[in-house]
Order: sequence, then C-alpha cells, then structure tokens
Amino acid sequence: MSRIFLVLLGVLLLASCGGGQRPPSKLNDACAIARERPDMIKAFKSTERKWGVPVHVQMATIYQESRYRHDARTPHKYVLGVIPMGRQSSAYGYSQALDGTWEEYQRETGKRRAKRDRIRDASDFVGWYMNKSRERNGISPADARNQYLAYHEGHTGYARGSHYGKTWLLNVADKVDARAKMYQAQLANCRY
Repeated sequence: MSRIFLVLLGVLLLASCGGGQRPPSKLNDACAIARERPDMIKAFKSTERKWGVPVHVQMATIYQESRYRHDARTPHKYVLGVIPMGRQSSAYGYSQALDGTWEEYQRETGKRRAKRDRIRDASDFVGWYMNKSRERNGISPADARNQYLAYHEGHTGYARGSHYGKTWLLNVADKVDARAKMYQAQLANCRY
C-alpha cells in the first residue's frame, strides 16, 4: 500500500508542477497559433460572432496585453528601489482586465464564474469591451488602433482624447494595428 501511496503522491506532485497553459510558441504566426492552440481560435471566432470584433483584432490586443500568457500581471512597485509594495495595477490574465472593469463585465453579462486566465472568458471580455467602445465612441470593431487606444485609456479617457498627449501609447497602438493587419493577412491564407 505504501508503494501505491508513493506513486499517487508522485503523480500529484508532477501534475501540480505543470502550471497553466504555455503561450503559443510562434506568436508572430497567426496560423501557427491557430494550429497549436485550437481552443484560442475557437474562442476568438465565438467572440467575433457574438460581439462583431474580428479575430485578428482580438489576437493583436491579447498579444499586446499579455503575449498570450494566461497569468500575466503588471510589475511590482518598489519603495527605495528594493521594497515591494504591490503591483502597478490590478490588471491580470490574457486581457489584462482591471478588477473593476472585470466585475462590471461579469455583472453585465451574467458571467459570474468567468475567469481572466481562461481564454474564452478573456476573449469574450475583449469583445464586450470593444463593443462598448463602438457604442460609446463610435469606433469600428475592425479599427484595431483606436479600439486599442480606448481599451487602454478607458471609454471616458478616449472620448476626452487623453491618448493624444502620450506619444508612447500612440506608438503602441500603431504596433497593435500593424500586428492586427499581419494576423488578418496570415489568417486569410491558412487552414487551421
């Protein structure tokens, strides 16, 4: 019986070391992402049907926010350069949704069990948020650049134009737009 116990303990230990899903190995290749992680492409397509946000826009946004890491978090803040004092924000998961915005999403959609580290929930969140950007700010769901700016600055911040004073953010939004176009072209020419 002790032998069975040791085997079970070993299996449990190995399972606990497995961690979560690793990001796809080729983040610059939408077709490779789709082949390697069919759960992701399925989630993106479902979100596109539900909220009207194209797959390539979701993919570029999630790439920028988390590099497809399910457990992505913002860096720690430090006092005197060495004493950790919490994180820069509550952003977490694939979509880097903040606690308050995630809770609003859960309330409005009735998805109380949704988790930020689950791709189908994170994708649905991105679609929900970008649909609100369309409703509140008139941004086309296919406009990756402006959708990203509203995603980063919030609907009110975007409406006020807070992004115009942030050259670094405008550059990031341009990169998101370029990545979305790259993913769109790749997805048009692959089977997954």
